[in-house]
Amino acid sequence: MEDEEMEKKVQQYLQRKGFRLTELALQEERNRISTSSVSDVALARSENDPARYYDGYSKLRTWAYSSLDQYKHELLRVLYPVFIHSFMDLVAEGHTQEARSFFHTFREDHELMHSRDLQKLEGILSPSHLEEMELARSLRQNQFRIKLCEYSYELLLQYLQKTQALVVLGIINERTTFDVSPGQPSLISDDTDVVALVGTKKDLAKQINLKEVHWGLLEDSVEERMEKTLLESDKTEAESKDADAEDNNKRKSSEGGKQGGSVKKVKKDKIAGATGKTNKSETSIVSVAPRVKPELTLPVIPVEVEQSILEDLRNRAQLNSLALPSVSFYTFLNTHNGLNCSSISHDGSLVVGGFSDSSVKVWDMSKIGQPPKTSSPQGENGLSQGERTSASDYGKRPYTLFQGHSGPVYSAAFSPFGDFLLSSSSDSTIRLWSTKLNANLVCYKGHNYPVWDVQFSPVGHYFASASHDRTARIWSMDKIQPLRIMAGHLSDVDCVQWHVNCNYIATGSSDKTVRLWDVQTGECIRMFIGHRSMVLSLAMSPDGRYMASGDEDGTIMMWDLSSGRCVSPLGGHSSCVWSLAYSCEGALLASGSADCTVKLWDVASSTKVLKTDDTSTNRLRMLKTLRTKSTPVYTLRFSRRNLLFAAGALSLGS
Repeated sequence: MEDEEMEKKVQQYLQRKGFRLTELALQEERNRISTSSVSDVALARSENDPARYYDGYSKLRTWAYSSLDQYKHELLRVLYPVFIHSFMDLVAEGHTQEARSFFHTFREDHELMHSRDLQKLEGILSPSHLEEMELARSLRQNQFRIKLCEYSYELLLQYLQKTQALVVLGIINERTTFDVSPGQPSLISDDTDVVALVGTKKDLAKQINLKEVHWGLLEDSVEERMEKTLLESDKTEAESKDADAEDNNKRKSSEGGKQGGSVKKVKKDKIAGATGKTNKSETSIVSVAPRVKPELTLPVIPVEVEQSILEDLRNRAQLNSLALPSVSFYTFLNTHNGLNCSSISHDGSLVVGGFSDSSVKVWDMSKIGQPPKTSSPQGENGLSQGERTSASDYGKRPYTLFQGHSGPVYSAAFSPFGDFLLSSSSDSTIRLWSTKLNANLVCYKGHNYPVWDVQFSPVGHYFASASHDRTARIWSMDKIQPLRIMAGHLSDVDCVQWHVNCNYIATGSSDKTVRLWDVQTGECIRMFIGHRSMVLSLAMSPDGRYMASGDEDGTIMMWDLSSGRCVSPLGGHSSCVWSLAYSCEGALLASGSADCTVKLWDVASSTKVLKTDDTSTNRLRMLKTLRTKSTPVYTLRFSRRNLLFAAGALSLGS
């Protein structure tokens, strides 16, 4: 009697808390125990026979595919977690042959969406592999979050209640968590993270994304000072033109009414022209983004560099959906598949390539096509024999050769002003080179595995690196040890990008997530979930509010840093997106891909809609596709004058 009352109280508690799946599991267990017709043989079979996984998944699969079309695409989302964990449970129980048969029988169900994961899991042949393989550990330690509408969720509960599929019920209870939304089911193409791997805490990403992010620009930044100087210069120029016109008008007023009228007309035209120029500068250059204080000690900018930036701002082209940028494409020839990475300086004058033979080569565009220089006697130019050997020998080669790495070079990046160069390699080191001295200055050692990416901060001096050891690190040029270590990704950190105010860095990983880190605390303050393959490229908008990320499948996603929400999912490329770049005013986004194309996207129209309706999700409008003959696009960069530079290696097999 006491047992019955206890069972009723437990059932009432589960109903009150809404634990439907637990309640069903309890009922099934009670029925299984109380049913006298279940023989010992059948019970032993249900607990130990590997066929129970095959039967459970097969029945669930048949039911999902025979459901109404309106809900079928949602119910099919349950199959992948059940398939993966059924396979790994079979391996863990020692049923290796049955696990292989189960895997190959049903893998086609998930080949389209999860081919990369399936290729890795195919190598699991013993229980020890489950502990050794990083992906398997991640899958077994975390849960899948599945998005369903309320009615689809009810259908799933009814199915589990009618069938005695305890194996399936156990996997769903233990390995999944449901994000149930009221109303009609979502469209098939609406969400990219309908089945996502998250931490054991159900709302891990939501908790992280509640932290505050100051996404504005730096107070008293170089460009802000230059913009103010430019505006003052334009106003002074307009005033001087007004004064000159008035003087001319006074001098010529006695020559006759007709001529005076002509002078007045000229004066009016000049004033209108000057005013129009000033207004253009104010609307296109002065940013309305909030200002924030820097968390890092910023370096002093030389006067000559400030003058160069001022000149670039004066001559900056204003881009929009009707005024697209000019593009300068640098093509590497005869690389024999040895080029791993490329980068371009801010003004396009220098191009660097990192090669599989551990070399780094820099081309000066101003010297391309010039006749070879005659070699000067030793010591005449003040360089030692060693420096002359590492520098360009124009009689033999048109580039500067940097040697020092002991493995393939995977990333290279110029400093904002082109005087320094960083390179990272499979030898787990980062090297700093001087483009003026043509020499290696520092070798930074800290990572334990290959370093996939390295990027200078927008102000120089500081740089960030991403590695196979699943960490990103922040360095300064004057210290050989990292200042911060960002740890938290579940797999390789493949790319890294600085925020425009230097207070944050973003990292993209093979775990299909993007994270935003605070450089002062080293803490993860945003987690962006939505990609279905490894994230290969990142870019920050000039105002610091948005971030774009590209992955291995060709998908591009634009994120709002303040909310952590994807605002514009794109799918314009058919292969890896290797590079992304925003134009200087933030109106356009350029993407470069292994499919041998550069695509231009209209960002301004999408962000205008977002400002009026924060709940909407928009798809960016593709403005133009620029195709190369047979050259995958390795890197993109907008100059300060809004000229788009791109580079890649000719691939005859493409």
